[in-house]
Amino acid sequence: MLDKKSTAKALRNLFHRDHVAAMDDLFRALDTQCRMSVFRRLKEIGYRTSYTHCGRYYTLENIPKFDERGLWFYQDVGFSKSGTLKATLKTLVESGPAGFTHEELEGLLHIRVHSTLWELVRENAIGREDLGGIYLYVSTSSERRAEQQKRRQDIRAGIVVAPLPITMVIEILVEALLAGRVRVSASLVVARLGARGHSVSVEQAEGVFTQYGVIVGKKTAGGSRHSRR
Repeated sequence: MLDKKSTAKALRNLFHRDHVAAMDDLFRALDTQCRMSVFRRLKEIGYRTSYTHCGRYYTLENIPKFDERGLWFYQDVGFSKSGTLKATLKTLVESGPAGFTHEELEGLLHIRVHSTLWELVRENAIGREDLGGIYLYVSTSSERRAEQQKRRQDIRAGIVVAPLPITMVIEILVEALLAGRVRVSASLVVARLGARGHSVSVEQAEGVFTQYGVIVGKKTAGGSRHSRR
């Protein structure tokens, strides 16, 4: 095992290079096979554990650049300000203006969440409402839950357009360019995204067009007709 000063330097060098590391990487960097020693050294300089991959990955506390939902991804490894998957789901459900469906949460977190959601519901840590065959995960506070349900009903009625994560905004803009038709149609973009497994409404696509200045009804720049394969 390296001494304390050498350990701190080795960890910073490792994470500066790789950003995230598994336990085997840490064993090699610190020249030890003792998990307790590794965790002791990590704790001294501050670290976070991934909520994906069963918590198998680690990073230093100052490395993640969390988004507006408190999430940060390095390749397919996800970290959360809230820590564990369970804590992250609870935070998201409580803070979501319109609650979240199972599919929306999996889209945000890039991980299966069904079992963990069921545990949270069973423990009364979050609520679940049946909205016409769709389960909506909501706050346990009756006042907050009512607000979330009302907003969700407004969204489904087309009164309010639900906000989208930046990754989906990018997908919409990419498809608008790749469609390459004389007229850029929100319904065409939505259909192309649907074929790739993304659920987006026409209203949401139109909202992105408006926000980013995509001109509807005119030929797109360059008139590209390339498509993904």
